[in-house]
Amino acid sequence: MKVYMPNREWPPRYQEVLSELEKVTDPVTGGDVLSSGVIAGLEVAEDTLKIWLNFESHAEYNLTGASAIAYSKIIGDIIERFALTKFNNVYIYDLKNIPVGVFENKRGYTIEDISTEGA
Repeated sequence: MKVYMPNREWPPRYQEVLSELEKVTDPVTGGDVLSSGVIAGLEVAEDTLKIWLNFESHAEYNLTGASAIAYSKIIGDIIERFALTKFNNVYIYDLKNIPVGVFENKRGYTIEDISTEGA
């Protein structure tokens, strides 16, 4: 994992991912997830993206905390933005390295297979 730091020099493939993450809104702050400090780190491979979010998941907190809803929205938005369109596998982890969002394209689907455009 590469720790996310705004002023770090990133390889081109990471820059592409970071540009897309700038479009994901943090519902708590209203800013993007990079500026709000939600992204702790990332790892970009050929067909796999791994992102670590700057929180720890706790079942009892997730049942009662409003922030849990915000994190769920962020996780969903990240998976929607990257799954199939840019990566076959997307994994999102908390700071304890616990998976909190997983998309695995085990059957080799393409975006055209699920697109509703032209239907």
